[in-house]
Amino acid sequence: MPALQQITLVLPTRNEAANIATFLGALPPDLRLIVVDASDDGTPDIINRLRPRSTQVIRSRAGVSAARQIGAEAAATPWLLFSDADVTFGPAYFKRLGRLPDHCDALYGPKRSVGRWQRYWWAFSKAQQLADRLGVPAVSGSNFLVRRAALLGVGGFDPLLPCNEDSEVGWRLARRGHRLHFEPGLVVHERDHRRLDQGAWRKTAHNLLRCVLLYTGLLPERLRVSDWGYWSQPQAIGTRGEQG
Repeated sequence: MPALQQITLVLPTRNEAANIATFLGALPPDLRLIVVDASDDGTPDIINRLRPRSTQVIRSRAGVSAARQIGAEAAATPWLLFSDADVTFGPAYFKRLGRLPDHCDALYGPKRSVGRWQRYWWAFSKAQQLADRLGVPAVSGSNFLVRRAALLGVGGFDPLLPCNEDSEVGWRLARRGHRLHFEPGLVVHERDHRRLDQGAWRKTAHNLLRCVLLYTGLLPERLRVSDWGYWSQPQAIGTRGEQG
């Protein structure tokens, strides 16, 4: 897989003041970072203070899918790594990334938990692995590496999708003949569990139903552009609003 010099990390943020320092602290200093930020809580100021080098902050009120696309188009490297500010990378993540075989156009890894909900994320990663074996990529935008040319060649992220944009772009890549691979050892760790605290079954049912309808093309346009209450939850310090 590519060296760090060939990768740009694209990060959409909105009100991530409580999470961003931990996220930045796990990054190699020379990794290029593009942040597309819609915050009003000082998140970009924290980024500029803690990581002034190899970092570009683009201010935009775009939703999460459009923000990922803005970052992809602004990047100049042949590979893009997408993530979210409420996760952290393990100490061996980027070394492992460089040792993976260069046999695919995109790869994605699992999300595990820091603290609570470990069983949930373990089960989620097993479901990703099963879907991959069945030929249906289950991409997570928190942990997704893709060739920039391949992503832009299929039209990039759908800017109208308020959620599940990661899964949807993975399916388009696969249908265009691009090779995607699930790498179980390439792990990020979730630190923010607010949506799960609102109900694991609610979150699971929401994602599963939307993904089935998106994958089969049965989701009407008026429902496609709605998040179905995806972000409707009590907000805490570091609230993310429509992004994360």
